[in-house]
Amino acid sequence: MKFLKYSRRASFLLILSLATLPAWSGTSKKSNVQVIDSGSFTVYINGKRVANEKFEITQSPEMSVAKAELKLDDAKYAQMAELNILPNGDLQRYQWSEKDQGQATVEPKDEFLIERVTLNQGKSAEQPFILPASTLILDDYFFSQRQLLLWRYLATQCQPKPGEKGCNLAPTQFGVIVPRAQSSSQVTVAYSGQQKVAIKGADRLLSRFELHMEGNDWSVWVDDAYKIQKIAIDAEHTEVFRD
Repeated sequence: MKFLKYSRRASFLLILSLATLPAWSGTSKKSNVQVIDSGSFTVYINGKRVANEKFEITQSPEMSVAKAELKLDDAKYAQMAELNILPNGDLQRYQWSEKDQGQATVEPKDEFLIERVTLNQGKSAEQPFILPASTLILDDYFFSQRQLLLWRYLATQCQPKPGEKGCNLAPTQFGVIVPRAQSSSQVTVAYSGQQKVAIKGADRLLSRFELHMEGNDWSVWVDDAYKIQKIAIDAEHTEVFRD
Protein backbone atom coordinates (compact mmCIF):
# COMPACT_ATOMS: atom_id res chain seq x y z
CA MET A 1 0.00 0.00 0.00
CA LYS A 2 1.25 3.48 -0.89
CA PHE A 3 1.94 6.10 1.78
CA LEU A 4 1.20 9.22 -0.28
CA LYS A 5 2.38 11.85 2.17
CA TYR A 6 6.10 11.13 1.78
CA SER A 7 8.31 14.24 1.63
CA ARG A 8 11.86 15.34 2.33
CA ARG A 9 10.90 15.48 5.99
CA ALA A 10 11.03 11.68 5.98
CA SER A 11 14.67 12.11 7.04
CA PHE A 12 13.15 13.03 10.40
CA LEU A 13 12.09 9.41 10.76
CA LEU A 14 15.69 8.27 10.82
CA ILE A 15 16.02 9.41 14.42
CA LEU A 16 16.16 5.72 15.31
CA SER A 17 18.60 4.67 12.61
CA LEU A 18 20.70 7.65 11.45
CA ALA A 19 21.96 10.93 12.86
CA THR A 20 20.19 13.21 10.34
CA LEU A 21 17.33 15.54 11.24
CA PRO A 22 15.34 18.11 9.26
CA ALA A 23 15.99 21.81 9.62
CA TRP A 24 12.54 22.49 11.07
CA SER A 25 13.33 20.77 14.39
CA GLY A 26 13.60 23.17 17.32
CA THR A 27 16.93 23.76 19.07
CA SER A 28 17.09 23.90 22.86
CA LYS A 29 19.38 26.09 24.94
CA LYS A 30 21.76 23.17 25.32
CA SER A 31 24.31 23.15 22.51
CA ASN A 32 23.53 20.75 19.64
CA VAL A 33 20.40 19.38 21.31
CA GLN A 34 17.28 19.45 19.13
CA VAL A 35 13.73 19.01 20.41
CA ILE A 36 12.08 16.61 17.96
CA ASP A 37 8.69 16.46 19.65
CA SER A 38 7.13 17.34 22.98
CA GLY A 39 3.66 17.59 24.42
CA SER A 40 1.18 15.35 26.17
CA PHE A 41 -1.38 12.63 25.58
CA THR A 42 -4.63 12.36 27.54
CA VAL A 43 -6.15 8.92 28.08
CA TYR A 44 -9.92 8.26 28.22
CA ILE A 45 -11.68 5.01 29.14
CA ASN A 46 -15.40 4.86 28.33
CA GLY A 47 -15.22 8.59 27.70
CA LYS A 48 -13.80 9.41 31.14
CA ARG A 49 -10.33 10.93 31.53
CA VAL A 50 -8.07 8.58 33.52
CA ALA A 51 -4.45 9.57 32.83
CA ASN A 52 -2.04 11.96 31.14
CA GLU A 53 1.42 11.40 29.67
CA LYS A 54 3.85 14.30 29.27
CA PHE A 55 6.81 13.61 27.00
CA GLU A 56 9.81 15.13 25.24
CA ILE A 57 12.01 13.63 22.52
CA THR A 58 15.39 15.25 21.85
CA GLN A 59 18.47 14.46 19.80
CA SER A 60 22.13 15.42 19.98
CA PRO A 61 25.14 14.06 18.06
CA GLU A 62 25.72 11.65 20.96
CA MET A 63 22.23 10.17 21.35
CA SER A 64 18.47 10.59 21.16
CA VAL A 65 16.58 10.82 24.46
CA ALA A 66 12.86 10.17 24.98
CA LYS A 67 11.55 11.19 28.40
CA ALA A 68 8.00 10.57 29.62
CA GLU A 69 5.98 11.10 32.78
CA LEU A 70 2.72 9.19 33.15
CA LYS A 71 0.26 10.28 35.85
CA LEU A 72 -2.93 8.39 36.60
CA ASP A 73 -5.65 10.77 37.75
CA ASP A 74 -6.34 8.65 40.85
CA ALA A 75 -2.68 8.01 41.74
CA LYS A 76 -0.43 10.07 43.99
CA TYR A 77 2.84 9.53 42.14
CA ALA A 78 3.85 9.50 38.49
CA GLN A 79 5.68 6.83 36.54
CA MET A 80 8.85 8.11 34.89
CA ALA A 81 10.61 6.68 31.84
CA GLU A 82 13.78 7.67 30.01
CA LEU A 83 14.99 5.99 26.82
CA ASN A 84 18.51 6.69 25.49
CA ILE A 85 19.20 5.65 21.89
CA LEU A 86 22.55 5.81 20.09
CA PRO A 87 22.86 7.47 16.63
CA ASN A 88 22.81 4.04 14.92
CA GLY A 89 19.47 3.21 16.56
CA ASP A 90 20.82 0.87 19.24
CA LEU A 91 19.63 1.04 22.82
CA GLN A 92 22.06 2.63 25.25
CA ARG A 93 19.85 2.55 28.33
CA TYR A 94 16.20 2.52 29.40
CA GLN A 95 14.97 3.33 32.89
CA TRP A 96 11.48 3.21 34.42
CA SER A 97 10.68 4.26 37.98
CA GLU A 98 7.79 5.05 40.29
CA LYS A 99 8.08 6.31 43.86
CA ASP A 100 7.32 3.65 46.48
CA GLN A 101 7.22 0.99 43.75
CA GLY A 102 10.78 0.62 42.46
CA GLN A 103 12.64 0.89 39.20
CA ALA A 104 13.75 -1.12 36.19
CA THR A 105 16.61 -0.63 33.75
CA VAL A 106 17.43 -2.28 30.41
CA GLU A 107 20.97 -2.13 29.02
CA PRO A 108 23.13 -4.05 26.53
CA LYS A 109 25.46 -6.66 27.98
CA ASP A 110 27.69 -9.06 26.04
CA GLU A 111 25.85 -8.44 22.74
CA PHE A 112 22.46 -9.08 24.36
CA LEU A 113 20.12 -7.12 26.64
CA ILE A 114 19.57 -7.46 30.37
CA GLU A 115 16.85 -6.00 32.56
CA ARG A 116 17.49 -5.23 36.22
CA VAL A 117 14.49 -4.72 38.49
CA THR A 118 14.76 -3.21 41.97
CA LEU A 119 11.76 -2.97 44.28
CA ASN A 120 11.57 -0.48 47.12
CA GLN A 121 11.34 -3.39 49.56
CA GLY A 122 14.96 -4.18 48.66
CA LYS A 123 14.27 -7.14 46.38
CA SER A 124 16.03 -7.24 43.02
CA ALA A 125 16.13 -9.50 39.98
CA GLU A 126 17.74 -9.76 36.56
CA GLN A 127 16.06 -10.84 33.33
CA PRO A 128 18.28 -11.56 30.29
CA PHE A 129 16.95 -11.19 26.75
CA ILE A 130 18.71 -12.90 23.86
CA LEU A 131 17.95 -9.93 21.64
CA PRO A 132 20.16 -7.37 19.86
CA ALA A 133 20.68 -3.80 21.04
CA SER A 134 18.53 -2.61 18.11
CA THR A 135 15.44 -4.09 19.83
CA LEU A 136 12.73 -1.51 20.58
CA ILE A 137 11.38 -0.64 24.03
CA LEU A 138 7.57 -0.66 24.14
CA ASP A 139 6.68 -0.32 27.80
CA ASP A 140 3.17 -0.42 29.25
CA TYR A 141 1.15 2.80 29.10
CA PHE A 142 3.80 5.05 27.49
CA PHE A 143 2.16 6.18 24.26
CA SER A 144 5.10 8.28 23.07
CA GLN A 145 7.03 5.01 22.73
CA ARG A 146 4.43 3.89 20.17
CA GLN A 147 5.38 6.98 18.17
CA LEU A 148 9.02 5.87 18.22
CA LEU A 149 7.90 2.48 16.92
CA LEU A 150 6.08 4.12 14.01
CA TRP A 151 9.12 6.23 13.20
CA ARG A 152 11.28 3.10 13.09
CA TYR A 153 8.71 1.42 10.83
CA LEU A 154 8.60 4.36 8.41
CA ALA A 155 12.38 4.81 8.47
CA THR A 156 12.91 1.19 7.42
CA GLN A 157 9.99 0.96 4.96
CA CYS A 158 9.73 4.41 3.37
CA GLN A 159 12.54 4.48 0.82
CA PRO A 160 10.94 5.66 -2.46
CA LYS A 161 12.80 5.22 -5.73
CA PRO A 162 13.56 8.19 -8.02
CA GLY A 163 10.37 9.38 -9.75
CA GLU A 164 8.03 7.80 -7.19
CA LYS A 165 5.64 9.99 -5.18
CA GLY A 166 5.18 7.68 -2.25
CA CYS A 167 6.39 4.60 -0.41
CA ASN A 168 5.20 1.02 -0.54
CA LEU A 169 4.48 0.18 3.10
CA ALA A 170 4.15 -3.53 3.83
CA PRO A 171 3.15 -5.00 7.22
CA THR A 172 6.32 -5.50 9.25
CA GLN A 173 7.17 -7.26 12.50
CA PHE A 174 9.47 -5.86 15.17
CA GLY A 175 10.88 -7.45 18.28
CA VAL A 176 10.22 -5.43 21.42
CA ILE A 177 10.86 -5.57 25.16
CA VAL A 178 8.14 -4.65 27.67
CA PRO A 179 10.17 -3.84 30.81
CA ARG A 180 7.28 -3.45 33.27
CA ALA A 181 6.12 -6.95 32.32
CA GLN A 182 9.72 -8.25 32.20
CA SER A 183 8.93 -9.84 28.85
CA SER A 184 9.65 -9.66 25.13
CA SER A 185 7.20 -9.88 22.25
CA GLN A 186 6.60 -9.30 18.55
CA VAL A 187 4.56 -6.35 17.27
CA THR A 188 3.23 -6.05 13.73
CA VAL A 189 2.82 -2.59 12.19
CA ALA A 190 0.62 -2.08 9.10
CA TYR A 191 -0.43 1.02 7.18
CA SER A 192 -4.19 1.29 6.56
CA GLY A 193 -4.44 4.42 4.40
CA GLN A 194 -5.73 7.91 5.05
CA GLN A 195 -8.92 8.66 6.92
CA LYS A 196 -10.90 11.63 8.17
CA VAL A 197 -10.94 11.67 11.96
CA ALA A 198 -12.89 13.97 14.27
CA ILE A 199 -10.51 15.56 16.79
CA LYS A 200 -11.54 18.43 19.05
CA GLY A 201 -14.69 18.97 17.02
CA ALA A 202 -12.96 19.21 13.63
CA ASP A 203 -12.38 16.63 10.90
CA ARG A 204 -8.73 16.02 10.04
CA LEU A 205 -7.23 13.89 7.27
CA LEU A 206 -4.75 11.59 9.01
CA SER A 207 -2.78 8.46 8.16
CA ARG A 208 -3.91 5.33 9.99
CA PHE A 209 -1.69 2.50 11.20
CA GLU A 210 -2.58 -0.76 12.95
CA LEU A 211 -0.43 -2.22 15.74
CA HIS A 212 -0.94 -5.85 16.74
CA MET A 213 0.83 -7.56 19.65
CA GLU A 214 -0.32 -10.83 21.28
CA GLY A 215 -4.03 -10.24 20.80
CA ASN A 216 -3.85 -6.49 21.46
CA ASP A 217 -4.97 -4.35 18.53
CA TRP A 218 -4.34 -0.62 18.47
CA SER A 219 -5.34 1.86 15.78
CA VAL A 220 -3.03 4.87 15.53
CA TRP A 221 -3.52 8.07 13.51
CA VAL A 222 -0.62 10.41 12.63
CA ASP A 223 -0.45 13.78 10.90
CA ASP A 224 1.82 14.87 8.03
CA ALA A 225 4.63 15.53 10.51
CA TYR A 226 4.49 11.84 11.59
CA LYS A 227 3.19 12.76 15.05
CA ILE A 228 0.48 10.71 16.75
CA GLN A 229 -2.82 12.56 17.08
CA LYS A 230 -5.07 9.73 18.25
CA ILE A 231 -4.90 6.12 19.46
CA ALA A 232 -7.89 3.79 19.83
CA ILE A 233 -7.86 0.48 21.73
CA ASP A 234 -11.36 -0.80 21.02
CA ALA A 235 -11.16 -3.92 23.19
CA GLU A 236 -10.42 -1.75 26.23
CA HIS A 237 -12.83 1.07 25.30
CA THR A 238 -9.83 3.39 25.41
CA GLU A 239 -8.98 6.50 23.38
CA VAL A 240 -5.83 8.60 23.57
CA PHE A 241 -5.56 12.13 22.16
CA ARG A 242 -2.66 14.52 21.75
CA ASP A 243 -3.39 17.70 23.72
